[in-house]
Amino acid sequence: MSSNDTASSLEISASAAPGDLVGERADLLQTLIAHRGFLRFTARELTDEQAGQRSTVSALTVGGLIKHVTATEAAWYRFMVGGPELMMSEIGDWEDEHRMNPGEKLSDFLDNYEQVAARTDEFLRTADLDKSFPLPEAPWFEPGAVRSIRRVVLHLIAETSQHSGHADIIRESIDGQKTMG
Repeated sequence: MSSNDTASSLEISASAAPGDLVGERADLLQTLIAHRGFLRFTARELTDEQAGQRSTVSALTVGGLIKHVTATEAAWYRFMVGGPELMMSEIGDWEDEHRMNPGEKLSDFLDNYEQVAARTDEFLRTADLDKSFPLPEAPWFEPGAVRSIRRVVLHLIAETSQHSGHADIIRESIDGQKTMG
């Protein structure tokens, strides 16, 4: 990928930023939007077969990562809106959420991701970033811990960024395409 392609990708991400927001809220939202853009860019021009291809020893695929990040953001959105009960109101198959199964379409994953992102972004435009909820009971959460909406957004940025990097490695192994560089 040329530096012009990278610049175009970043411009697309930046143009989606809410220009009327300032300060911390704008920074958080813009960072989340940018990292989503990196993940979506990694999937650009892949066929469904390529999006479901395991190109490393890992079971991860570009399509599976997009499916997972979408499910994760949807769950954290429910948490930000209604706490642990709402977050846990839709429990999916964790292993399946990491796979792109036969017959599933990358375009469907990307459309769903766009819808989830739009809902999150709209909520974050006015949400009280200091509002906190206790985390649901789960082996990966410390007992009695709480999370503010701000901290959830930071987690979404980290999750999206980490998996965008995974997807970039997988994509580069498939056809040499890189998100950056």
